[in-house]
Amino acid sequence: MRERDLPMSNQPFGTRLRAAMNQRGPLCVGIDPHAHLLDSWGLPDTAEGLASFTYGVVDALAEHVAVFKPQSAFFERFGSAGIAVLEQATIRLREAGALVIIDAKRGDIGSTMAGYASAYLAEKGPLACDALTVSPYLGFGSLQPAIDEARAAGAGLFVLALTSNPEGPQFQSARTTAGQTVAGAVLDGLRELNAEADDLGSFGAVVGATIKSTDENLDIRGPLLAPGLGAQGGTVAGLTEIFGAAVRNVLPSSSREILGAGPDATSLRDAAARTNESFRTVLGY
Repeated sequence: MRERDLPMSNQPFGTRLRAAMNQRGPLCVGIDPHAHLLDSWGLPDTAEGLASFTYGVVDALAEHVAVFKPQSAFFERFGSAGIAVLEQATIRLREAGALVIIDAKRGDIGSTMAGYASAYLAEKGPLACDALTVSPYLGFGSLQPAIDEARAAGAGLFVLALTSNPEGPQFQSARTTAGQTVAGAVLDGLRELNAEADDLGSFGAVVGATIKSTDENLDIRGPLLAPGLGAQGGTVAGLTEIFGAAVRNVLPSSSREILGAGPDATSLRDAAARTNESFRTVLGY
């Protein structure tokens, strides 16, 4: 039976995420099939090469890693054939007990946002996943259709807040009419959504592991997706400096350092295990 035809757990995403991290460790593996990674695996930069690469990662790691984050753009560039690989990979990962965050950074208003939410978050949506990355820069309220769909399906959202790209502060550090930063307003909105969570809420923030430090309050009672580790300059040791008391809610994401160990399945598992262990030590899992 296809995973999208199965009922989603009646537990909210935040609860399932904490349980998965406790069981398998906090590592989130990014599946980012860059052309150079396909080449390093001896694969062509085609839909067929994409499929071989993606399913190689799935077969090697799906039963060992808690969370995967496929980057939609690297699948979309191959059109419908690439989207089919993303859909099938998501199904197979979830069947193996892993959680899947599709990194698509969708952001729009009204019925358009509702359409994105239906595709990615509805229980029987064609790309049904456990959580979706979204952009709040049309206003936090523009996310409401996705928030509603996530709640109905037991799914989650990761909202861009303090990203690792150098251009991010131009918007994220700007002040709202109320005087707080835009990033602070996003974090406040997430904190409100997670207010009734017993442990970990389902509405998380994307906070880059390369920002070094921040005066923003990152204790949003929800998960903190931290890309930018490894090749982009973020370090395991730096996580405590950035996230402080909220560090145990961090979901650290690593991609090239693990995927570059392929295509050998044992080498992929060994790279993931080493990285996961380093995160376990710092984050307390």
